[in-house]
Amino acid sequence: MLGLLVSGCMSASDHAAEVQRARQGDRLTAGVVQREIREGMSAGDVAAVLGSPNIVTRNQDNTETWVYDRIATDTVYSTSSGGVSSLILGGGAWGGGLLGGLGGGSASRSAGAVSQSQRTLTIVIRFSQSDQVRSFTYHQSSF
Repeated sequence: MLGLLVSGCMSASDHAAEVQRARQGDRLTAGVVQREIREGMSAGDVAAVLGSPNIVTRNQDNTETWVYDRIATDTVYSTSSGGVSSLILGGGAWGGGLLGGLGGGSASRSAGAVSQSQRTLTIVIRFSQSDQVRSFTYHQSSF
């Protein structure tokens, strides 16, 4: 009787895609700013969409400027190992001894990869004296 075990794994790109899918729900992106922020919005509505800003300043004309500054580093580790193992069970011409024909062999390999990327997003929102969005700008980069 001969039994074989073959093991497989996810590739590095499969691991990276899985990590990205998991993170999509909690990301502040330029797309969110483009879709959601409009001139005339209240400060409360902006906070509901974008959350709390990193920096709040009040200008000489008694208007506020909010700055959102986000930096993210994504590191993806992927390791894999696979191989073939065999186990020979049962007796036969050689099976009369103490070990009774037990034997087998294996071959295996392992590999790994690391990928790292960074993203930055800076959003500047200027409010009017009535606490409504007067203007906004943003800059996004990834490397």
